[in-house]
Formats: sequence, structure tokens, C-alpha cells
Amino acid sequence: MKKLLGLHHVSILTGKAERNFHFYTKVLGLRLVKKTVNQDNTESYHLFYGDAKGNPGTEITFFDIPGLGRTYPGVGSISSTSLRVRDTAALHYWEDRFKQLGIYQETIVKRANRDSLAFQDYEGTRLVLVADNGETGVRAGEPWGGSDVLTEHAIIGLGPVTLTVAVAEPTAGVLTEVMGFTRVGSYPSLAGDFPEIQVFATGEGGSGAEVHIESRPDLPRERAGRGSVHHVAFRVPNEEEYNYWAERISSFGFINSGKVERYYFKAFYFREPNHILFELSTDTPGFDVDEPIETLGEQLALPPFLEPKRAEIEANLRPLDI
Repeated sequence: MKKLLGLHHVSILTGKAERNFHFYTKVLGLRLVKKTVNQDNTESYHLFYGDAKGNPGTEITFFDIPGLGRTYPGVGSISSTSLRVRDTAALHYWEDRFKQLGIYQETIVKRANRDSLAFQDYEGTRLVLVADNGETGVRAGEPWGGSDVLTEHAIIGLGPVTLTVAVAEPTAGVLTEVMGFTRVGSYPSLAGDFPEIQVFATGEGGSGAEVHIESRPDLPRERAGRGSVHHVAFRVPNEEEYNYWAERISSFGFINSGKVERYYFKAFYFREPNHILFELSTDTPGFDVDEPIETLGEQLALPPFLEPKRAEIEANLRPLDI
């Protein structure tokens, strides 16, 4: 079986893109690498934040849905998204920065034997900073030097995502038997007397290639709202392997999207048994296919198949003051 490379991006819902932009660029110091629209609803913005070059495995993205209600956490969800930093010293830097800025945070604890710091954005999005501390595995991204965040402490990519489900076995089976992940360990639940959180890895492993599964049979189903994760995408290196994975997933009988051309990458969506939406995305061609690296995210970018409708799309988009 071929191997997925790791995490490609995580997509989340926001009720106010302006505050979202402020948090992820001014507070977290990420780069806005693509300002575009939701291709399935072009009246909505889709914002991509990442490292200095918008490398695969560094993007956290947001669909803007003004007026969106709150999230009611529960099972059948991607309950937290991790972001990588270089070392534990960086976690202490962020601890101080969050305190100064009044950002909700918890304390530094071990998750899967890594030092980590949980925090939330303005909309309650559940995020975790994880320290690499020299760990091998999927390569980190390049720090963005265009903010006041010290580059040695900057966010350098996506870390593990946590899936919260009522029963772990069906999801674990999809990861291992269908998607080629390997179970590499477990760690105690931070929520109390519940089963240990299971750790699965793909590709070269490490923080940028892990999925953690938390079993919480006591919780209701999540009701999605602002700050809720829409889907997690996994990295496929090229179109040839993308075709392989599309055929493989379909052969197991999963209801899926079929092959979807997103222009910046090719996508393929399906839901695993606990109803969490997975996406497979190619590393190629990347976000610099229509904009120079130096000016990524500065203008509204549209893929060629939407460009003829630019005037109509821009007329239907609300002004975005960022």
C-alpha cells in the first residue's frame, strides 16, 4: 500500500473573517497565503494561513460564514488542531504572549510525550501548540518573518489533529486498514477516567503526520458552529498517487465526492464511519501557481474556472476589511 505523507491542511468555520484574520496573522504570526472564495459557495470567503511559502502541511484554513452560531462540542468531530513550534522554549514564549494579549490558554502538559500548550482563538476554536524538540519525522515549514512574532518561536506547521468519537474502533480501522496509518502509541486522556487516546501515524511520522483518536461515549454529537473544524486533509504527493487513493477509497464503498479540481490542489472527500470528513489533497501545484511567493494572499485569487465570473463574484462578496 502507498503511504500518505502526513497532514495537508485543516479547514475550520469562522463567523467573522476580520477578527479571524487579526488573530491568525497578528496574534499567531501566520502568513495569509491565499485569499479566495469557497468554491462550493462563492459568496463566502476562504482564507488560507500558513508558513512563509504556503507549503503543504502548514495551512489552517477558514470558511467565512457571517452570523454563524456557537459550536456545541461533542463526538463525531475534529476536536482540536495542533500547530508545531520548534521547542519548549517557544511554548513559554507563547505562554507569555497569550497572557499579555488576554488569550485563553491552559497549562503546558505532555500529549503523546510532547510538551504542548492548549489555547483558543476569539471564537473558541480549540488549538494546541506542540513542541518538536528535535523530533524526526515530517519536515516542518519555514517561519514567516512578516509579523512581530520572533522567528525562532514561530509556528512552523500543522501538528496532530484529535478526533473525538463515541467508539474508536471503526475510525481506527479506516486509518490502518484503508489509509495505511500505523498505531504508534497512546497516552492518558486529559478529560478524566476515559480510555487512553490512541496515536496513529503515516509517512515519515512525527508531529506533522499524526491523528489522535479520543473515545468519549459520554458526549452527545457535536453541533457545528463557529470554531468547528469542517474537515482534515491528508497529503498526497502527486496526481498519480491521487488517482491511486481515489480508486482505493472508492473500492471500500465509502460515499465520496469523486475527484475534485481545486486548482491549487486536487481533492477527494469521504466520511469515515464516525461521520468525520476526510480529504485527500495533492501537494501540487501549490499556492504559487497563480501568484508570486512574494505577494501571496494580497489580492482576491480565483481559479481559472471561476475567473470569467470575477465581476459577479466580487459583487456578491461583502467587503472584507483586512
